[in-house]
Amino acid sequence: MIRTLRLPCRLPNALRGCRGVVGTTAQLPGPGHAHGHLPSSTSPITSKLHFFNSVVEGGKQIPTYRVIDGAGEPLEGAVVPEIDEPLARKIYENMVQLPILDDILYNLQRQGRIVFYMTAYGEEAAIIGSAAALAPDDEVLAQYRESGVLLWRGFGYDNIMNQCFGTYLDVCGNGKQMPVHYGSKELHYHTISSPLATQIPQAAGVGYALKRDLTRRGRNCAVVYFGEGAASEGDFHAGMLLASTIPSPTLFIARNNGFAISTPSSEQYYGDGIAARGPGYGIHTVRVDGNDVLAVYSAVREARRLCIEEGRAVLVETMTYRVGHHSTSDDSFAYRPRKEVEDRKRLDNPIVRFRLFMEARGWWSKDEEAALTKRVKQEVMAAYKKAEALPKPELKEMFTQVYGGEEPWNIKEQREELQRLVRKYGDAWEPWRSELKKHRGEGKELLE
Repeated sequence: MIRTLRLPCRLPNALRGCRGVVGTTAQLPGPGHAHGHLPSSTSPITSKLHFFNSVVEGGKQIPTYRVIDGAGEPLEGAVVPEIDEPLARKIYENMVQLPILDDILYNLQRQGRIVFYMTAYGEEAAIIGSAAALAPDDEVLAQYRESGVLLWRGFGYDNIMNQCFGTYLDVCGNGKQMPVHYGSKELHYHTISSPLATQIPQAAGVGYALKRDLTRRGRNCAVVYFGEGAASEGDFHAGMLLASTIPSPTLFIARNNGFAISTPSSEQYYGDGIAARGPGYGIHTVRVDGNDVLAVYSAVREARRLCIEEGRAVLVETMTYRVGHHSTSDDSFAYRPRKEVEDRKRLDNPIVRFRLFMEARGWWSKDEEAALTKRVKQEVMAAYKKAEALPKPELKEMFTQVYGGEEPWNIKEQREELQRLVRKYGDAWEPWRSELKKHRGEGKELLE
């Protein structure tokens, strides 16, 4: 039989108070805290077991901020943001130009004149309303439906067309990027990248850089756009965590348009949308009617103020509906009924809603509508015809500005391989001859 010897638990005085030693002096609760707090939290102690599944009391859903209804009338108790007639007209004209531009470029892709395109049908208010609320030198990291932000800043139809056609006048990437991958250093619009959600943690880094820049601290913020589908990526959480803990002035704008390509939002998350995630990161959050341009303008303007004054991240979720197909590679009627789309276009059109608001104030008329539509169509068509007639960049430009610093070995090898192919097939094979003629210099500069 094994006997255990029980000794009195007495510790030498020298060991009392050491970390991890049982018997250290207990910390008494502070005033007003009957049971004290946990070491890493100020959460109050409770004796009741209670699970929760909402950031709003009573398990209710997060409310959606709206200013005007579908008829363009302010809601009871709503505060219409301070907006004069010139600003209202600029917002409306920028909203109207988006579907016209989308119609023409979408049809050009269907005709085989460009290889790819993505529209912003139904999301005009979310895009233009937010663009109007930002400073022109706030750093924007967009997803791919935010060309309206660039147009608001003066990008112009010629630059849109040159990028989509990949001409030698493309200021975004010199013909290297696929269509709708815009970028402008001058307009503080970071170049679009195809992989989903990569811009979100990058934006948190940009916000931190702005915070460290004494000339821009307290004056600018980083603004990142993304869809609710991108919010399912790990990069979303990495960006939110980075911006909230450092912290950095980063404004997160989620366009919840109901679909991540063919996946409806009901299958993307079980919780209360994207806004419910903000409080988990300690981030100021608001949900707004994305089809109400005045609500978007008001919410983003206030979000920007908080972002800059506090130097912390803010999340805005705009609730809208993607009327168009995901892209020219998608047929959305394969996974949603056509009637649903047509009903949304008819019942809750963001452009019509704001036009009714303006007409009620005498700021817009049918004659002005007709004149604007005609002018925008003419300007877009003129830009298209000009871009289509321009050659693509010189063939050697394929290898320039890919990497900074010294040119790596693999780029040199690829250039040498293309030189050999051009010498071999450039004059001997018709497919090569016709393709080279599309480029400025027809590839001859590569052989020099």
